[in-house]
Amino acid sequence: MSEATQNPHPQPLSDEELAAAAAMTSTDPLADALADVANLKAQNADLADQYLRAQADVQNARRRADDEIAKARKFAVEGFADSLLPVLDSLEAGLAIPNVTLEQMREGSEATLRQLKSALERNKVLEIAPPAGTKFDPHHHQAISVVPAEQEANTVVSVLQKGYSIADRVLRPALVTVTAPK
Repeated sequence: MSEATQNPHPQPLSDEELAAAAAMTSTDPLADALADVANLKAQNADLADQYLRAQADVQNARRRADDEIAKARKFAVEGFADSLLPVLDSLEAGLAIPNVTLEQMREGSEATLRQLKSALERNKVLEIAPPAGTKFDPHHHQAISVVPAEQEANTVVSVLQKGYSIADRVLRPALVTVTAPK
């Protein structure tokens, strides 16, 4: 066995030994420079390949995200439409009944209205119907008229038409009459 394999911790080389080893390995500076250039070219090609792969990954991720957004837009109302189908069925069933009485028509209309309100609530469409005396909020209410009343100024007197919001965004403000300033 050689000394290197027998001794697991070899002694560091002296400066003279290092200089001699360097002289033996680098006899031609041109060959060393060409070897460095070849090494740099290989590194450059590797980095260029990595860059192209990263670009392709980014483009694929962007394309997948665009596809998911397109699908989300295309099917966004699917849940809402699904919750409205029972309402449609109830209306069709009510219209299919021959010789319906006024009482039956009223009961069917009330049941269908409950179904519709439930479907809207499940889809986060909420009523804006402020009770009388509520402070007027221009973000949720639209004043149609101003009337004198015993209530505090700028409060709702009555609701002429309910408003609706979805996810804290007003779809339609409630149309209200408001008390006049005193």
